[in-house]
Amino acid sequence: MSYPALILDGIGKSYQIGQREPGAEGLGGALKSVLSAPVRNFRKLSGQSEEKELFWALKDVSFEVPAGQVMGIVGRNGAGKSTMLKVLSRITEPSEGSARLRGRVASLIEVGTGFHPELTGRENIYLNGAILGMTRTEIDTKFDEIVDFSEVERFLDTPVKRYSSGMFLRLAFAVAAYLEPEILVIDEVLAVGDAAFQKKCLGRMKDISHGHGRTVLFVSHNMATVRALCDRCVMLQGGRLVADGEPGEVIDRYLDMTMAQAGKVYDLSNRSSAWKFGTGTAVFTRLEFANQSNFVDRTSELDLRCWVRAEEDLAGFRIAVIVHRLDGNAVGGAFGPDVLTLKKGEEAEFKVRMEDFQLAPGRYCCELRLGRGNPTDGRTEYDAVFDVFHFEIQPETSADGAAGYWEPQWGPVRFGDCELARVGA
Repeated sequence: MSYPALILDGIGKSYQIGQREPGAEGLGGALKSVLSAPVRNFRKLSGQSEEKELFWALKDVSFEVPAGQVMGIVGRNGAGKSTMLKVLSRITEPSEGSARLRGRVASLIEVGTGFHPELTGRENIYLNGAILGMTRTEIDTKFDEIVDFSEVERFLDTPVKRYSSGMFLRLAFAVAAYLEPEILVIDEVLAVGDAAFQKKCLGRMKDISHGHGRTVLFVSHNMATVRALCDRCVMLQGGRLVADGEPGEVIDRYLDMTMAQAGKVYDLSNRSSAWKFGTGTAVFTRLEFANQSNFVDRTSELDLRCWVRAEEDLAGFRIAVIVHRLDGNAVGGAFGPDVLTLKKGEEAEFKVRMEDFQLAPGRYCCELRLGRGNPTDGRTEYDAVFDVFHFEIQPETSADGAAGYWEPQWGPVRFGDCELARVGA
């Protein structure tokens, strides 16, 4: 029986809404605190208490992870997944409870975490190795493998602040994966990479866990990847642990919950940095699912509305919609032409309509991207929003009320009727 690589015992993390965290005020905040101290003391002496509203991002989370296990962590945005990983990575301290970890921990939670932008790629490899507690000799041993995997050898002596997001991510993952930590923590950051890179990373994670017996904690909205990669899965909801078990069972419960709680309006004006994606040249501020119902048939139209704000003058950009099954697999999408324009600071509403998309019965969601270009000729993404606009394609019924015939294993895309003709007739 393997020993536990980490033990969480009643972990909780709270934030004081509308107030700065202690120690994060700076010089100006410190002066303000000193000047306002007499008023605060008077209130305390007179029995007047200052009301503090606490938000619990995590509450009473407990579980153990054996060494060598790949554990998936699922949950909707805001469920507490990233907060839990930050607690485990020692990026933030828990408000209550304890986390005990055995061995070195490497984290890939946000692109660039642990990297110094002014240092070169080479220097950051050694910096991250030192943070993990490795000697220079140990880092030298893995250096060539890290560079080969990251494919940034040509730019190895260039400051990483000049790297593209893809280069940054490749190097960050290579450092985290090849310096051989006992525990590897990975958040949704891999979604930034292209399909080939994601496949490469997943192969490396399988090798780390099953080949070297190391522990992996993996957060993703791609349920197909979680199902294929993980030995076990837990689900968070509202900061609490609500499911723990075999990946297929937990994922099915998550998909049922996601569909039941599907929203129609998404306010993105105050997104945290952890949810931001792309260059930020223009951003989505609000999304709205304009259909009357989330249940539609395959010939129905999907009416989507999105509000976009430009951070600089833009003459030519597009909005793309990519449709996914709820297990995370993309089934298709549409990239509009680069014809939209906005002035710096301007915010405008755009309507997006999808029709006759010929999807098989099942549950789907959308991913929206804002930027220029297309997958074939290259593209630059300003912003992206994942896991929104949930809808369900209902089976067709005939005139007598019988359900249309469709086997789920045939796939998500439904072709139209075929025209048959005898050749040479």
